[in-house]
Amino acid sequence: MNQRRNSGDPQLLVSARQATTLVAFIWFAYFLNYADRQAVFSMFPSLKTDLGMTDKQLGLTGAIFLWVYAIGCPIAGQLADRFSKKRLILLSLFIWSLTTLATGFVGSAIIMLTLRAMMGISESMFMPTAIALIANTHPSSLRSRAISVLTTAQITGTVVGSWFGGWMADRGQWRIAFFVLGIVGLLYVVPYFYFLRKVNDINPSQTNKNNRPSFLILIKVRTFLLLCLVFPVFVFGIWLLYGWLPTFLHDKFALNQSDAALNATIFVQCTTAIGILGGGFLADALYRVTKASRLWLMTASLILCAPCLYALGNSDALNSTRFAAAGFGLFSGLLMGNIFPAAFDVVPAETRASAVGLLNFCGAVMSGFAALFGGLFKQTVGIDRLLSFTAIAYILAGGALFLGIKKLFSTDYINTSA
Repeated sequence: MNQRRNSGDPQLLVSARQATTLVAFIWFAYFLNYADRQAVFSMFPSLKTDLGMTDKQLGLTGAIFLWVYAIGCPIAGQLADRFSKKRLILLSLFIWSLTTLATGFVGSAIIMLTLRAMMGISESMFMPTAIALIANTHPSSLRSRAISVLTTAQITGTVVGSWFGGWMADRGQWRIAFFVLGIVGLLYVVPYFYFLRKVNDINPSQTNKNNRPSFLILIKVRTFLLLCLVFPVFVFGIWLLYGWLPTFLHDKFALNQSDAALNATIFVQCTTAIGILGGGFLADALYRVTKASRLWLMTASLILCAPCLYALGNSDALNSTRFAAAGFGLFSGLLMGNIFPAAFDVVPAETRASAVGLLNFCGAVMSGFAALFGGLFKQTVGIDRLLSFTAIAYILAGGALFLGIKKLFSTDYINTSA
């Protein structure tokens, strides 16, 4: 069998075909991950009517999920660096699907928020583990494209989950939407289990021989710490759009819930998929020219996204808003597909899951505020001004990343490669 040994992970030996199939299996689970979490944001008007939820409670629907998710991610990353990644992935899928199913039975805002917290716990186990497993089965020269392909599941899940949730809510069947999504996830556990048990896993005792907590290793990598500052700024903008753009368009252009959800997702997410895939392949190609290729594309992403965010909040016509959304999606994809491969360029192989977990922690804490601020300041500051302020933050973050490439990257890359 044609097998390849991965740079930085000599313990894991897989065939090229098995590595590709692994991406496909994890892709569908990742799709369900985002469809399940995203559907609720397209149901806000129905939840206000049926459950009597306030704008603040609706904002907390996203914030509580993200904050609990944030706390769980670094813990999950540490576990994934020490124990079986396959078992954590399966357990995560099973619990979040069961939680999604249970959401269809909620009768109050308190129960809804409690289940969103449970969703945060269960989904936090998935991403650090899955991304690290994909990285461990692909060499550096192919890592961006593999993770970029996987990341398109996030885009597809966001579009499908948002549209499906809004479509069912318009028909008074928002509960059935959760039943359907939960059952699909529970059924997928079976084929997922049978495939993953054939995948070779890393022996944790061999990858981290000094047995130091991954956190203590990662905080010494200055480029990684910079990414932990820049990434939250980026995801704040993402989650402000994910959480409140459907409602913003519903109110501003008098669209129904399903049309608002579709307009809020299809233009952003379709071009995001193009940006992710293009950015992944471009980063791997440029990697032969400069090892900082992923960081350069991330810098360009932040600078180019800024005017699109401003236009999203301040355009008076629906078509110009759609154009701005498409531009934001395209440029944001350059960062989304490269953030984790960029981190893997500067952190030791045995800390990859923890690196993803810490990045997700930083991002999710800030994005939780994006969901909450949308609810708190919707009537006063307005979503349009929040988007304008976020555009300024993107420019500042891009400048910080530029300086990091010039001052920090080379040393950290050499230390990791040594």
